[in-house]
Amino acid sequence: MVDLAPHESVELLGSSGTYYRIKHVGGVYTCTCPAWLHQSTPVAQRSCKHIRAIRGDAAEEARTGGPPPPRSPRAVAAAAAVKSTAPPLLLAHSWTGAEDVIGWWMSEKLDGVRAYWNGEAFVSRLGNVYAAPPWFTAQLPRQVLDGELWGGRKRFQRTVSIVRRQDEGREWEEIRFVVFDAPELAAPFEERLAQLDTWLAPGVSPYASPLAQARCEDRAHLDRELDRVEALGGEGLMLRRPGSRYEVGRSYSLLKVKRFSDAEARVVAHLPGTGKHSGRLGAVLVEMLDGTRFSVGTGFTDAEREAPPPIGAIVTYRYQELSDGGVPRFPTFVAIRDDYDFEAERAKLR
Repeated sequence: MVDLAPHESVELLGSSGTYYRIKHVGGVYTCTCPAWLHQSTPVAQRSCKHIRAIRGDAAEEARTGGPPPPRSPRAVAAAAAVKSTAPPLLLAHSWTGAEDVIGWWMSEKLDGVRAYWNGEAFVSRLGNVYAAPPWFTAQLPRQVLDGELWGGRKRFQRTVSIVRRQDEGREWEEIRFVVFDAPELAAPFEERLAQLDTWLAPGVSPYASPLAQARCEDRAHLDRELDRVEALGGEGLMLRRPGSRYEVGRSYSLLKVKRFSDAEARVVAHLPGTGKHSGRLGAVLVEMLDGTRFSVGTGFTDAEREAPPPIGAIVTYRYQELSDGGVPRFPTFVAIRDDYDFEAERAKLR
């Protein structure tokens, strides 16, 4: 086994065919692999199989204080039991401001992780299993539910790091499953809401509850609610057409309302920093679905600049508007995405 000198870095080929960069700074070892990036432990205590491949298990256990948390048998069994197919989800269009939404149901747009409860396990948009602990799911109904695993406003990165873990840890106490629909009930939206209130009545589960809904009275009411949510640090609103059924795919019966836009892009290069960011990431060069490239240099934490999103990763960015040339203005990094099929979305443009 070898070790890295301070500020030394090395690239290692991972099992997926992607090269990951391991770096040593002040006794902290970072890696650009998703497993290292999404751990919920402090940066100084993180490790991964790539770092261990270089330094050895003994050296890493001495540095971090113990072996890595094992993937629980239940998590392994749940992942094997669920097919790796995307669940049949209802997806939203953006509200243009032209649609009359008086009387529509209005709720907060949560900045969490979309989760489809199939009665036995949480499944992501791409069909991956989130290994929630048994005590988290024990009181959930054995019915299909559509909702969000949510850790609170402005805590998206923390939420992602928790739900992607495979050790069913106590960190899940920070998460709530906020439910907004019952996909398999062939009934109008109002009846599905009533059923959710029955299945998830107060006291049934300490970790799950229906999402609060209110009727939109008029445009002024919508603006006031949007102001309120944004003041609390929320993303925006969701609008649902009254009497609508659950449809699979993108539908105009569900609209999202935000004063900023976000989208996904693929990282194609790391751009070096200057000034206070000298020696670490300055920005990432990303590619949109249509091939347009631009840089994203804000929104990164110090830890993310030391261990940036790897080349090929799909990231979400936020922006104000598109320029006349179709380039996002004032883009800001939000998070790495593991539930977005970039090539499938690109194919839809062809």
